[in-house]
Amino acid sequence: MTDVLPSYVLGRWWTPAEGADAVTVADASTGEPVVRISTAGLDLGAVLEFARTKGQSSLGALTFHQRALLLKQFAIALTERKQELYDLSKRAGATERDSLNDVDGGIGVLFTYSSKGRRELPNAQVYLDGPVEQLSKDGSFLARHVYTRLPGVAVQINAFNFPMWGALEKFAPAFLAGVPTVVKPATPTAYVAEAWVRILVETGLLPEGSLQLVSGSIPGIFDHLRLGDLVGFTGSASTAERLRSHECVQTGGVRFTSETDSINASVLGPDAVPGTPEFDAYVKQLLVELTTKAGQKCTAIRRAIVPEGSVDAVVEALRAKIAERVVIGDPHAANVTMGPLVSLAQRDEVLRAVSSLEAAGGRVLLGSTVAPEIVRADGSVGVAGDGAFVEPVLIGFADASADAVHEIEAFGPVASVLAYRTVDEAADLVARGGGSLVTSVATNDPVVATALLSRIAAFNGRLLFLDRADARTSTGHGAPVPHLVHGGPGRAGGGEELGGIRAVLHHMQRTAVQGSPEMMTALTGVWHQGAASRSDRHPFRKSLAELAIGDQLASPLRVVTLDDIETFANFTGDLFYAHMNEEAAAANPFFPGRVAHGYLLVSWAAGLFVDPDPGPVLANYGLENLRFITPVSPGDEIRVVLTAKQITPRETDEYGEVRWDAVILNQDDEIVATYDVLTLVAKELDAASAPGAPVSIGAGR
Repeated sequence: MTDVLPSYVLGRWWTPAEGADAVTVADASTGEPVVRISTAGLDLGAVLEFARTKGQSSLGALTFHQRALLLKQFAIALTERKQELYDLSKRAGATERDSLNDVDGGIGVLFTYSSKGRRELPNAQVYLDGPVEQLSKDGSFLARHVYTRLPGVAVQINAFNFPMWGALEKFAPAFLAGVPTVVKPATPTAYVAEAWVRILVETGLLPEGSLQLVSGSIPGIFDHLRLGDLVGFTGSASTAERLRSHECVQTGGVRFTSETDSINASVLGPDAVPGTPEFDAYVKQLLVELTTKAGQKCTAIRRAIVPEGSVDAVVEALRAKIAERVVIGDPHAANVTMGPLVSLAQRDEVLRAVSSLEAAGGRVLLGSTVAPEIVRADGSVGVAGDGAFVEPVLIGFADASADAVHEIEAFGPVASVLAYRTVDEAADLVARGGGSLVTSVATNDPVVATALLSRIAAFNGRLLFLDRADARTSTGHGAPVPHLVHGGPGRAGGGEELGGIRAVLHHMQRTAVQGSPEMMTALTGVWHQGAASRSDRHPFRKSLAELAIGDQLASPLRVVTLDDIETFANFTGDLFYAHMNEEAAAANPFFPGRVAHGYLLVSWAAGLFVDPDPGPVLANYGLENLRFITPVSPGDEIRVVLTAKQITPRETDEYGEVRWDAVILNQDDEIVATYDVLTLVAKELDAASAPGAPVSIGAGR
């Protein structure tokens, strides 16, 4: 692999012309050349325009659910060829455990967004945010907020330490939103990024222009960005600040988010003394964060904040763990548990940072900056030669408030231990980091945890509270998950756009849309009160292919008697006084006297709208947004109006979800209750093999 690494742009693989200057990337363990990197002659403006045209067109033709299913297919394809990615990552210094974080972590991101996209987003292209806002007394003028995808391209500039996970955590939500991606991997591990992109290309499933890879530098790309484009950057704070200052970001409307340097902390609670599960979990976690990816993690622990009386115990426990579990060497050797840094340049950068920490008063308590003894690929043992090896280093500070320990990040297997006397002092030390991606706290004392939460939450994107109950199941200090925010305030870059559906919405524009009920129904694909309706035949007799938004059933009235109320009360055991005691009910400010149970009315409403014969309605799987508005007294009458509100076909099933707008009214047409009924309905009549009367899932038959 000493050829120039290709880029995937404009729908094809591309390499620069013969003789172009290229950067050589070396094996992190041996120093042997792996590949050369160059983008000389690449038209970056054309790359962006290809994304904005072909990519926008191909992704725009798909719904959220269709994109989500493609993400699942991508994840399956990568899983099937995972070993190739593991083997390649070894050349970048990644052990099997490191690849579990990067390769499997990236695949997990795709699976997660595929699942969340189908569960939490509609099978549509517009996402509704919040309830309807009534802007007129007669209901003829409405508003609501909608999200639509941005019309540009997401430029994703990634760090060297996670060429898969770091890239896919950005790509997945952009793809799900319908925004095409241009991936720019870091040079030292660009060949790993090229490998996973090649696997996705070879599936033949990538929509045209939805994913492009630039294997090398991208000079001047910001000059081609414009309103509707986004940049997601992971790297140093100084580079982020330089990019953020570009005119396209400052005045051109390009969205720029960054995840940068982070002096993360881990606090050992005063109750977590040696011998407690919390102490053991703390030391184990510290070891993991020092050695996974050789400490090259933006979420790694840089400051171990420990009670004054426990410092020596933590150091000695960590020393024993390192001696027991850490084998440094080439990841190709089976017994190696910690590989090298990604490059000699990165090794030298880490050693310079250690020297700076020592000059500021730090003292090396564990480890050394001397080249360590390593295990080579063939199993032999010797001193590291051309490899970028550094052993785990723990630095102690007599003065925990020294500026350097809160400002200098040694991006490798290096952490500092800082002593504190009070919980408030521990919180102050956490805050000195100036904003972090994550802080963890090992404590079994809720008082300590609550005190720290109130003091340090504002300085962190994520907090992990580690105790004996979750020590085994916790994903760990340094393991962000795609469900949650990954980013942090201040020094950490200020980003919190990643994590869950918020990451998808980051690639979309929220707009307040105003109009009539009829227009709002047309624009959103969701029926709004006041829009046209149709009552040609019972909507439960219609398959998904026949059913339309606005199909409606208006039931006849049914009288509610005192005997009905008492029968329901005695049958269910709900003998609340408002239903059974006239005097007490009348004294209640909300009731005129004895009233019907709300759940009696909802049950009767089902009886008023259900068609009992077998048909396309397969199941009732819940109610949402139920509100009781007007009480119903004995002698009142109720009726229900049921309207097809939203229809969501499922891409992989022979049925879909129908959301019905249900309104219970009394004899004076006052609204008694409102709610949404959720049913599963067959797409075609011949697919309907279950009774038409909706049966609550899990209730039994």
